[in-house]
Amino acid sequence: MEIEKIMTAKTVCVDRSETVSAAARLMSRYNVGALPVTDERGRLCGMLTDRDVALRCVAAGKDADKVLVRSIMTNAPCSLRPGQSCKEAVRAMIQNRVRRLPVTEQGRVVGMVSLGDLTQDPETGSPQALAGLYNQIHTAL
Repeated sequence: MEIEKIMTAKTVCVDRSETVSAAARLMSRYNVGALPVTDERGRLCGMLTDRDVALRCVAAGKDADKVLVRSIMTNAPCSLRPGQSCKEAVRAMIQNRVRRLPVTEQGRVVGMVSLGDLTQDPETGSPQALAGLYNQIHTAL
């Protein structure tokens, strides 16, 4: 199955020049744990997770109202293209030790695919396959 059939198409992004507190409010408003980060041209340039906010900003004693997303985001994130298979998504998640990946076309975010989205694919979505994937990702952490 192709990623575009299971991805979440309406994806909220944050600009790298926004403050961490603004990004955290977006995460709260949309109930998400990760945001693709875009540059001035709207192209994917990073990923920001709730863990990044907690560890790289709050736990480090930084002021979330003053720190910019670009200073704590993960640079050069792995991404997928809409036509890639769910198997390729699984491999990318394991290799990069992540549970969510942005989906891009010509550098622009068109969706997100998560571990949970993979349940919709008959091959990768069995409980056993997902448990194995989850364990592989967490074992690598």
